[in-house]
Amino acid sequence: MNSGDNTWQLVAATLVGLMSIPGIAILYGGLVQRKWIVNTMLMAFTAFSVVLVAWVLYEFQMSFGTPMHLGPGILHSAVGRPGTILGAKSETGQANIPLVSGQGLMPAFRFPQSSLAYFQFAFAAITPLLFLGSVIGRMNFRAWLLFVLLWSGIVYSVNAFLLWGGGWWAQMGALDYSGGYVIHLAAGTSGFVAAAVIGPRLARDRAKAVPNNLPMVACGAGFLWLGWNGFNGGDEYFGGQNASAAVLNTNLTTAVALLTWVLLDMFLSKQRKPTFLGAVNGMIVGLVAITPAAGFVTGTGAILIGVIASAVVWCSWNYFAKVSFMRKVDDALGVFHTHGVAGLLGGLLVGLFADPAMAVYYNKDGSAVSVAGLFHGHPKQLALQAGAAATIIVWDGLMTFLILKFLGLFMKLRLPDDVLELGDVEIHDEEAYPSEDGLVAVGAAPSAPSSSTASSSSASSTASSSPASSSATEPDRAAEPAAEP
Repeated sequence: MNSGDNTWQLVAATLVGLMSIPGIAILYGGLVQRKWIVNTMLMAFTAFSVVLVAWVLYEFQMSFGTPMHLGPGILHSAVGRPGTILGAKSETGQANIPLVSGQGLMPAFRFPQSSLAYFQFAFAAITPLLFLGSVIGRMNFRAWLLFVLLWSGIVYSVNAFLLWGGGWWAQMGALDYSGGYVIHLAAGTSGFVAAAVIGPRLARDRAKAVPNNLPMVACGAGFLWLGWNGFNGGDEYFGGQNASAAVLNTNLTTAVALLTWVLLDMFLSKQRKPTFLGAVNGMIVGLVAITPAAGFVTGTGAILIGVIASAVVWCSWNYFAKVSFMRKVDDALGVFHTHGVAGLLGGLLVGLFADPAMAVYYNKDGSAVSVAGLFHGHPKQLALQAGAAATIIVWDGLMTFLILKFLGLFMKLRLPDDVLELGDVEIHDEEAYPSEDGLVAVGAAPSAPSSSTASSSSASSTASSSPASSSATEPDRAAEPAAEP
């Protein structure tokens, strides 16, 4: 055991946890309309809690334990055997990933299993919180809790095992330093599918999706940016030179991506004006894109990733989002673009820019372990990155669809329209900014739903799986998405 490594692992885990609560909670809480602030924050805090309980009961072992060997090929090493980590040995014994540590792939961990488990839990928890941004403003709270529970075990655990737990893609040589695929591509894919299955927000909510509190957004974005030092700096598992390089690269890419987005807004957007929300978009894209590459590339690679990812996602946001198919899917905060597209780009760019001069760690004999991309003589790496990405997209998209359809057999996934009119007051009997008279409805909702509204509510709930469903009171559910991160 080494107290320095253990201290850094716990600090890094706490930084990642702060990205979720309060980070995501107040970032998304500031981006939504006033009537959805409480719902958004509560969905974030409860999802964080659900994942932790499931993580210690069975998900950690599914993600980083002994493989189940379900069949040949990828099925042989796709997921670990479920089991608890509640005993004394699990919490105080030395950390171990059976297919990774002690197998010559990396040095033995020098901290207890509980440090590894909590660090990895923080990653598992933030993933559903990220794609919460796709379904904000209409998802049934009960359905959300069950969906997070099922998704985290069925989907996330497979992603993590395949790439981090020594699973099939890790054995093939695919790289994901800190979650560009396991977390961000997964969030973008699942968020987009969930938004399509659940259906859109009210048409007027989509048309007037103005952030309620930009300073609140700034605080949440700041938690994300600086919390990412633990996100990428902790995933080397040692307080070594590569952790420091990963932290510097993370901040460098983020700054470049933010500036790139702002400049594109100034010179190529319809308004020709810089915006704070645009800057936040660029920041998130930079953080996401460098995540799979942070310790594998040099500072030059980090700058190039920032420019390329920000420019491509800016085009995806401003042009691809306006294609008729994309407009029909109400991805409320654009998670598909800032996490899905950015995570895919970052993972593919590892296949180009990974530099063998960047030592991930050193062996006792003084030799270094490193990787190389296409531009450094290893073209196969790009193909490996593409294959791993395809696996994540297909598995996550399919399972998200099936989980939601299964839950839809027992409950409504989308709240009725009359509930959506009132938001927090109707769902939680709370609101973020109550008046002196107590709880009041926000958003100028009618005192009682009209017969046409009630009928449209029933029709909408019945057709919650259709992203383009419409009603008499909402003629344009396919309105253009608001420009929010």
